[in-house]
Amino acid sequence: MAQKRFILFCDLQDHEEMIQAYEKYHVKIPEAIEASILDAGILSMEIFRAGNRMIMEIITKEDFNFELKSKMDQENPDVIAWETLMSTFQKPIPIAQENEKWVLGTQIFKL
Repeated sequence: MAQKRFILFCDLQDHEEMIQAYEKYHVKIPEAIEASILDAGILSMEIFRAGNRMIMEIITKEDFNFELKSKMDQENPDVIAWETLMSTFQKPIPIAQENEKWVLGTQIFKL
């Protein structure tokens, strides 16, 4: 099966207690959130952190697109509630556009 890979960046509020709380929420995400991720065609999702900077790797099905995922999320009250809560911990990286939280990275090297 063909797959796509995306790398996204986001920051956390630079406050240790908030960072720890954010990580605690991600030990076991709600089943409805996991289902929404999988239903959108995401096969794998991992988040890594260095200080307050995060990087997310998403592996998706070949036909995945962010517009459809966004539309699905906007129609899902569980996702809206989750994203509202997570937004209290997150902040966009400096180059983010208005209303953009996770910024898609551009690959510049591959070996």
